[in-house]
Amino acid sequence: MTSVDLVRTLEDRLQDTKLIVVANRQPYMHTKHTTHRGGALRWLLRQRDKVRITCTRPASGLVTALDPVMQACGGTWVAHGNGTGDRDVSDSRGRVAVPPERPKYSLRRVWLKPVEEDGYYYGLSNNALWPLCHIAYARPTFNEGDWQHYVAVNRRFADVVLEEIAGSRAIVFVQDYHYALLPRYVKTARPDAVVCQFWHIPWPNPEAFRILPWQGEVLDGLLGNDLLGFHLQYHCNNFLETVDRTIEARIDQETFSVHRGGHRTAIRPYPISIDPSIWNDVPAGTATWSREVDATRRRLCAGDRRIVMGVDRLDYTKGIPDRLQAFDRFLDRYPEWRNKVVFVQVGSPTRDQLDRYRDLSREVDELVTRINTRHGDTDWTPIIYRREHHAPKEVAALYRASDVCVVSSLHDGMNLVAKEFVAARTDNNGILVLSRFAGAARELPEALLVNPFAPDEFAETIQTALKMSVAEAGRRMRSLRAHVCGHTVFDWAARVLSDACDVADARV
Repeated sequence: MTSVDLVRTLEDRLQDTKLIVVANRQPYMHTKHTTHRGGALRWLLRQRDKVRITCTRPASGLVTALDPVMQACGGTWVAHGNGTGDRDVSDSRGRVAVPPERPKYSLRRVWLKPVEEDGYYYGLSNNALWPLCHIAYARPTFNEGDWQHYVAVNRRFADVVLEEIAGSRAIVFVQDYHYALLPRYVKTARPDAVVCQFWHIPWPNPEAFRILPWQGEVLDGLLGNDLLGFHLQYHCNNFLETVDRTIEARIDQETFSVHRGGHRTAIRPYPISIDPSIWNDVPAGTATWSREVDATRRRLCAGDRRIVMGVDRLDYTKGIPDRLQAFDRFLDRYPEWRNKVVFVQVGSPTRDQLDRYRDLSREVDELVTRINTRHGDTDWTPIIYRREHHAPKEVAALYRASDVCVVSSLHDGMNLVAKEFVAARTDNNGILVLSRFAGAARELPEALLVNPFAPDEFAETIQTALKMSVAEAGRRMRSLRAHVCGHTVFDWAARVLSDACDVADARV
């Protein structure tokens, strides 16, 4: 399904219904640029500075999927306004019409103080719920002050949603773990509104979840939804078992729903995906393909060596140290690969305000230095590490130039890098090494599945990938591409919102 198909599917069904999307990330961000004038005297001439504001659309699968629906059907996207120029272009209530070139819907920005963002986003969301749900051997930090900010921000966003709904028939589509309490607040005030939510990260087992001090409040908030979606049926099962062990509610195993206080919440799996057209825009065998691959290899100084690569945010759930240690083990066990292979790791900085992320960055730096010192020489650097953000076009070129893509998440709801790599390989070549603990492993069995916690197995899998025949790699990649290109992010959005429309239609 394409964005056009998605709009056709939902346009009629949403015609008389206001769609409200709630997400921490906004679909358009305004950035202020100041050009200083006056040369050496500019400190006296600030009044002559020229201010320019640009608008960009952040790279996000969610934005890719839902922006076309919002443009076709109207409605409001409620998000945290964090761009330096956001206030300059918004009205007194934080509203701005988007897209800027041809406005089709409203973006309603919620302004947060730094202390609120620290508590709600960096504190409770990413220092407590994120590690709790990923079970990646990072201890969650539970702070009462962070919880109070989380509650306050959820209430603030709920108030904005209710204001935007006014008296309209509405579907409210809430995104992720930042807003676990918001559905109950909205549902209490407007029981006629259809509220649905997609939880973009895993849901842990009940034993892990029970350490959360506010477990009852979080579950009650989520059960304010009419429809609650996860990536996998496994996560749905974990959620139902958690509810069953934690709060007063009736579980209906036949319909996969929860009944609490006279309200029913349906629990459903909706595996998220990508827009393949972003990644497969360069046909194999063309001059453009060859130029991209050659330029990427020259930039990396790879020569004619084989390229193994990984692209990740610098997050401890992604298993970057584990894959580097596995590559170290691989070079020990298979010295014949010396000077014949390089490992390219792109690590995008993220959440640098948190200690554990800064610690991870230092750990990766030290591992790269140690492994390169141990195995490298004047002619060969085994690991090429780039700690920086890369534009999608640069990442796509790296996907095409590589022989092997390694996705070694310790725990992941889905992992879209795996699907991006597959979509980019219009040559039906390249090998995907994929962690068994990424949700994508359930959908992509033709990848080489690996346990990232077992370095010897991991090293063997790298060897298997590099030794694989072109015919075998092609067979696997064709199967992977058929799935990824046949199950897009637009199919995901259509399923979720169609089910939400079914709930709305049942109430008419």
